[in-house]
Amino acid sequence: MSKNKAMQNLPPLIIGADLSKATIDLFSHQLHSHTSIKNHPEGFKQMIQWMRQQNINTCEAAVIMEHTGLYSFCFEGFLHQSGIAFCKVPALEIKNSQGIARGKSDKIDAKRIAEYGFKNTDKLRMEPQPCKELQRLQLLQATRQRLVKQKAALLNVITEYQNIGLAAKDPIMRCHTTMVHHFEKEIEKMEKQIDAVVATSASIKQNQCLLQSIKGVGRVLSIQTIIKTKNFTRFENARQFASFCGTAPFENSSGTIKRKTKVSHLADKTMKTLLDLAAKSAIQYDKELRDYYLRRTAMGKSKMSTINIVRNKIIYRMFAVVKRRTPFVENYLQTA
Repeated sequence: MSKNKAMQNLPPLIIGADLSKATIDLFSHQLHSHTSIKNHPEGFKQMIQWMRQQNINTCEAAVIMEHTGLYSFCFEGFLHQSGIAFCKVPALEIKNSQGIARGKSDKIDAKRIAEYGFKNTDKLRMEPQPCKELQRLQLLQATRQRLVKQKAALLNVITEYQNIGLAAKDPIMRCHTTMVHHFEKEIEKMEKQIDAVVATSASIKQNQCLLQSIKGVGRVLSIQTIIKTKNFTRFENARQFASFCGTAPFENSSGTIKRKTKVSHLADKTMKTLLDLAAKSAIQYDKELRDYYLRRTAMGKSKMSTINIVRNKIIYRMFAVVKRRTPFVENYLQTA
C-alpha cells in the first residue's frame, strides 16, 4: 500500500497542538482561539467542549502536532476514537519553516504549529487508524531496547570494577551480576511477548519471514523495520525509507564547487545503528556483498561509504522481497 493510499488529505480547519507530559496547548489558526488542557482523558473532554464553544465541527478539524513519543500516545487514541483527523510532523521541520522567531511559550508554540499546518495543508496527510498489533509491538520493542541499554550499562560497570581488582565474590560484583541476570530474563520475556504478537498477525509474520531471508537481517532489525514502516505502508519506496534512516546520499555542491555526496545527520539513529550492524554481518556471510566490499575498498574507496552502500542495498532488498512476496534468493537480484 502506498503512502498516499494509506493517508488522506487533512480537513480545512487547522488546530496546532503543543504537547508536554502534563498539558496540551491548542490553537485554532483560522479562529485565533487558544486553550490549554491536561494531557489525560479528562483534559481531552475539555478539548471537545472548547471545540463546541468555538463551533468547530470535529469532522472539519485537523490537529497538527510534533512527534513527542509516548506523550501523544493517549491523545492520538482519543483523536482516532473521536473521529478527529491529525498529523504528526518532525519538530525540526516546523522550526526550520519559521525563519527567525522570537519569544517562546506553549501558546506561541501551538500557534506556530498551527501556522505551519495551515501553510502546508496540501502536503500533509492525516494519520491512519493504527494497527493494534503494531502499537503493541512498538511498546514491547521500546521496552526491550531500554532493558538492553540498562544491561549494557551494568556490564560496563562490572568491567570497571574488574579493572580495579574487585573479585567476582565481592558483594558489589554479585549485586551487579544478579541485576544483569535479572535484565536478561526480562529481555527474554519481552522477546517472547514480541513473538506472540507477531504470531497473531499473518501479514506481520509473513513480512518478518521475508525480511529474515536476507542475510544480515535478523530478528531485531526485521521487527524494527516493520514498526518504523508501519508494516510497509508508511513509505512509498526504499529511497524514502533510506532517507528516513539517514543512509541515502544527497548531492553536496554549490555553484562550480562539487563535493562528495553526503548522508544527512537527520536520521532515525536506532534504524541507522541496526542497519550498520546488518551491513557488517552481510559483508561476512553474503558472498556478493563481501566481494563488492572487498573490490571497492581495494580501489581505495572509503570503508564507511562502502558500508553505507551495503546498508542501502539491504534496505532495497527488504522492500523488494516484501513487494514480490517471495524470500530473497542469493544471486537473483531483480530489484536489490
